[in-house]
Order: sequence, then C-alpha cells, then structure tokens
Amino acid sequence: MNKKMYILRHGETDYNKNGMVQGSGIDAPLNETGRKQAAAFFEKYQHISFDKIYTSNLQRTSESVQQFIDKKIPNESFADLREISWGEQEGKPFTPETSTTYQNVVKEWSKGNLDLRIAGGETPQEVATRQKRAFDYIKNQENEDCILICIHGRAMRILFCWMLNYSLEHMDNFAHHNTGLYIVNYTGSMYSIEGFNLTDHLKSLE
Repeated sequence: MNKKMYILRHGETDYNKNGMVQGSGIDAPLNETGRKQAAAFFEKYQHISFDKIYTSNLQRTSESVQQFIDKKIPNESFADLREISWGEQEGKPFTPETSTTYQNVVKEWSKGNLDLRIAGGETPQEVATRQKRAFDYIKNQENEDCILICIHGRAMRILFCWMLNYSLEHMDNFAHHNTGLYIVNYTGSMYSIEGFNLTDHLKSLE
C-alpha cells in the first residue's frame, strides 16, 4: 500500500525560543513566531490534497496544521506520536548543570548507550516502540495515499532511524527545524526520504 507522507516538526513555542526542554510532559502552545511559521507552511503546501492528518496529542502539533484541519481534512491524534519524555529535565531552562545532564545523555546515545535515560524519562527505544505502533495503524489505513503528519524534533530523529533501518545511535544525523518538512515515500515494504528538512516556506519570514 503506497503512501506519501509529509512529516512536519511543529512550529516554535516559547520553550523553543527560550532554550527550555519541552518533551512529552509540556503541552505548550505555539508562540507568535510559531503561528507565522505554520501559516507560511500552509501557504506553500495548501494545494496538496492530503487525505488525512495525524498529530500527537500535544497542542503544538495540531496548532501547526490547524489551517489544514480547517479545510475539513480528516484528522487523528495519537499519544504514541508524542515527543520523547525528558523526565525531570522538562520545563527547565538550560543552566550549566541541566545542560550538562542533557548533553551527556544525548552524547551517550550517540555512542550506542541507548538504554540510558534522564530520570523519569524515556529511552530512544521506548519511543521507537510506540512510534512503530502508531505507524502500523497509519500505514494500514486504506484510501490514505497522501498524508500530513506533525510531530516533534527528537521524535523525528528517532523515527527516521528505524524507518531507514539505521541504528538509533545515528539519530542526530537527521536535522530538524521548527516546521521543517521531511517527505517520505512508503512502498508497502520500505520507506525512503524524498525531501530532507525542507524550510523554503520560511524564506518569507526572514
């Protein structure tokens, strides 16, 4: 069952702007810049006939594609598409202490220590497991050939690793930007990336 998936990172929130960790436990709305990014994305891609929209159940994802939802395109949200849980780091600004903890965990992941987690948070493998559950549902839906999916930055890094059969230690190879877009083709047996962190729609905001 072939599908074309437009996979979008949500627009900017004040947590992004202020360098604070969000994760799955912070349900922040878009800020003014994020709303402008979402509008710019809609302006460029509104001509595409999406059959379905999928988001996480955090408001920053649904707000980022609200103009598409307003076109009465069917949509669903899933907890399994939420951002990784950063546990006790969530909602905290980057100080020398908190930044060191965060950076050390991410560095260890890049070395293959994928069972490591921030206290109270998730491991990359746990995120991949729930994502696969969500995508098993998505890819098996009939009459949804072209879909728009809005999720989160670290979640996207994890997502593209397992989609392309890379070890999760390589997740940081997948760059992302607020409303950065990946275009993914699914053939029924494999995924391939057609567009990589596309941000042309943001030039109007420069």
